[in-house]
Amino acid sequence: MAQLFQDKVVWITGGGTGIGKALAVEFAREGAKLALSGRRRDRLDEAAGELRTTGAQVLVVPCDVTDEDSVEEAVAAVIAEYGQLDVCVANAGFSVAGRIKKLRAEDWRRQFDVNVIGLASTCRAVIPHLEKTKGRIALIGSVSALFPAPGLAPYSASKAAVRVIGASLSAELHGSGVSCTTIHPGFVESEIAQVDNQGRFDAEREDRRPAKLMWPADKAARVMVRGIYKRKREFVFTGHGKVGAFFGQHFPGLSYVATRGR
Repeated sequence: MAQLFQDKVVWITGGGTGIGKALAVEFAREGAKLALSGRRRDRLDEAAGELRTTGAQVLVVPCDVTDEDSVEEAVAAVIAEYGQLDVCVANAGFSVAGRIKKLRAEDWRRQFDVNVIGLASTCRAVIPHLEKTKGRIALIGSVSALFPAPGLAPYSASKAAVRVIGASLSAELHGSGVSCTTIHPGFVESEIAQVDNQGRFDAEREDRRPAKLMWPADKAARVMVRGIYKRKREFVFTGHGKVGAFFGQHFPGLSYVATRGR
């Protein structure tokens, strides 16, 4: 059976853990050559080592998406190694939590520097190379963009911005042969809840997301890779994510329920 991404070059930001790592595994199963980026070299090396045991070809390229030069250097390294780029998954991101009345400007800037400006810089850097291969861009958004919750305004706002960037980019790329797919996952296993507002990982930090609604990362990756292959412009998953998105768009007042007693 033919593999969906046989010999295609896929670059994933935030590729060392969580959804990014699961996407790398799934793309490898579909025949892709991989480039993984992120800030934590140890996690990238660990993920690459596991992938190489399966026969995957993996390039580790540390990158901080908030630094334009770092992004440009990462893309140059991918091209130098593989000679082309077919898919870019802009997955790097984290969540700033807290009530608006308690958050400072620096919290908002940190959130948008990574989730919005970093994502846009990633797209800008890869478009010239993807135009040569009629490739694909995938932006990892969130159901939070469609169903904002109290205490998560910076994250929800950043993902709403990702949604707009995806829609604008799809229009701008129309006719170029390059597609942009914006993906809005519901609850998926990852380390996002274990990263604080400063972007620091803490393995002891409690994940308060509802465990019963959590999708395994590998299951989510299969859905996402197929959506990217089909060049879908935008899609929401999981089942609860679709429900949340529907009610968030049509019955936004339901979010007030979450504020009771607080």
